[in-house]
Amino acid sequence: MGGQVAMDGTSRTAAGITGRTRVYGIVADPIYHVKAPEVMGALFARHGIDGVLVPLHVPPDGLPALMDGLRHLRNFGGFIATVPHKTAMTGLCDAITREAEQIGAVNCVRREADGRMVGTMLDGVGFVEALRASGVEPRGRSAALAGAGGAASAIAFALAEAGVARLTILNRTADKARALAERLRAAYPDLTVAAEGAQADHDLLVNGTSLGMRAGDAAPFDLAALHAGQFVAEAIMDPETTPLLAAASAAGCRVQKGLPMLECQIALMARHMGALSGALPDAG
Repeated sequence: MGGQVAMDGTSRTAAGITGRTRVYGIVADPIYHVKAPEVMGALFARHGIDGVLVPLHVPPDGLPALMDGLRHLRNFGGFIATVPHKTAMTGLCDAITREAEQIGAVNCVRREADGRMVGTMLDGVGFVEALRASGVEPRGRSAALAGAGGAASAIAFALAEAGVARLTILNRTADKARALAERLRAAYPDLTVAAEGAQADHDLLVNGTSLGMRAGDAAPFDLAALHAGQFVAEAIMDPETTPLLAAASAAGCRVQKGLPMLECQIALMARHMGALSGALPDAG
């Protein structure tokens, strides 16, 4: 197989991988929808990083064995965790940051040189920065959030930190929505937060669930109640245009697709995993 010569004079494969290449991963179940390998690969190329991020399809019951194995993989730098593993990952890491502990979920894990796994949660900051890049400042807005799982919880805390005036959490399991609302009230006493309510009187709607990823999924919001003047944002990346976004566009709403959330946090993920300089705060 033909190769090419790297800057250090070694022979590289067509994929640019050598024995010196540092390996990273993204862990999900299913895995087909993930966009991180392309986005992280582009970041590595821009910064001249000899690394590769590969998809790892692991079911929930395989996570403990995966973590045990990766602790022994010395050229492994860390991984991104996505659906449905973000909540379970908090109990599998050796340490987690304050943000991950507060939110109750992990979406990025660094492998230390001694094999320890350190998790953090970056979905929320990525989502808020994507909003701002779209020209939407969260401060003072009234937001309705679908979901109370790992990604939704991260988005909820980030919206609270960004200064939304009111936040309504809508979730199929009401107890989980109430539990998230209580955590938010404790951390942000001035925030008006509810675990139920109507979506129509909110100007920002956010889908923090996986609903819309598969054909036949229920809608995360009442599609008939969407109206012009609302901004509708997705966390789902595949399909690029979910039924929610299609309905929102038809109703005259401004929309934001899911990929910008990943694009706005990918450098933070690379820093946490040690691929870029400027490390994030370590876990206590």
